[in-house]
Parts: sequence; structure tokens; C-alpha cells
Amino acid sequence: MNENVRDTLDSLMKQELLLGSKLDSISNIPTLAGPTGDTGITGATGVTGPTGITGAILNATSAFASNTGGGIVAVVVGGTTLSLPNDQNLSADITVNAANTVFTVGPAGRYYISYQINLTAGLLVSSRVLINGTAFTSSIIAPVASLANFNNSFIVTLTAGSTIQLQLFGLLGAATLLGGSAGAALNIIRLS
Repeated sequence: MNENVRDTLDSLMKQELLLGSKLDSISNIPTLAGPTGDTGITGATGVTGPTGITGAILNATSAFASNTGGGIVAVVVGGTTLSLPNDQNLSADITVNAANTVFTVGPAGRYYISYQINLTAGLLVSSRVLINGTAFTSSIIAPVASLANFNNSFIVTLTAGSTIQLQLFGLLGAATLLGGSAGAALNIIRLS
């Protein structure tokens, strides 16, 4: 090989090594981001997805009934069921007997039940809710002194077809419900 060609090749190799080292040092310099640009225009709205299935409405099973007519209730020690013929608002799956004393819930579930009884005068009488003919302990108000107002609420699991009754008991005598207002009222609401 000719010495002149060799010198040219050596020179080119040195230049290539020099450029390579400069390129390596430049690539190690951190890059700085510039300012954020303007937001672009919003794209077209996508296609609407399918409608989901309708969920269950659990508290659609509910009932309210009251006694606003007042009147005397002949209470017996073993219990007298109160008639609740007024302002009845019952869902289709809760029914009441002809005497307006026994409410039957269709579906099984957890229920919130509340009641109130308002008498014209205080008496040493007790109140409770019967479920399927048996007193539900948490529903009982058994005072040690005369009361005119009874209010209670509780949550209970009921089987399909359970019956509910509101009673006064523990006295042999007469109790007079307030008239022209809520002398007695019962709420039944399915929670789940």
C-alpha cells in the first residue's frame, strides 16, 4: 500500500474516532423539555354502549298503616291486636286481612319495622309486635310506670309469608287511642 493512502486512511480514522467521542459526550447531556403546547381539539364522541341490566329495588316492598280514628281498645293480659285501617299504603307484595290487624309480607328478607302507639292517658300497659304469632323480644316495651306513648323500631329477618301484628298486652282494661292523629301506626320496609 502506498504511504500516501495510508496517511489518508490514518487521518480518516482519527477523525472518525474524534467524531465518535464527541457524539458520545453529546448523548450524555441531559435533555430539557420545552413548555407544554396548546391542547388540541376534542375528538368525536364514541358510540354509546349497551344499556346494563336493571338492578333490584329492594325497598319496593313496604307498608304503612295507621289508626287515626281513635277509639277504645279492650286490652286483655294475653294481648289485643290493634286495627290499623287508615292511611294504608301497601306495596303489592304486602297484604292485610279484612280486620286490618294482620299484615303478611310476600318476599323473604331483612326488614326494618317500626311502630308507635299514642294513648289519651298513661296506662301501665305494654306493647309489642308479633311475628308469625310470636312476640319479637326486641319489639316489646314493658314499662314499670304508666305511659301514653310507645315507639320502637328494629330489624329482623323474615321468611316469605311472615305475618306481623301490633299489640297492646299485660293489662285487663281499656286503652283509648288518640283520634284525629296517629293513635297507632306501623311501618314495614324490606332492606334486603
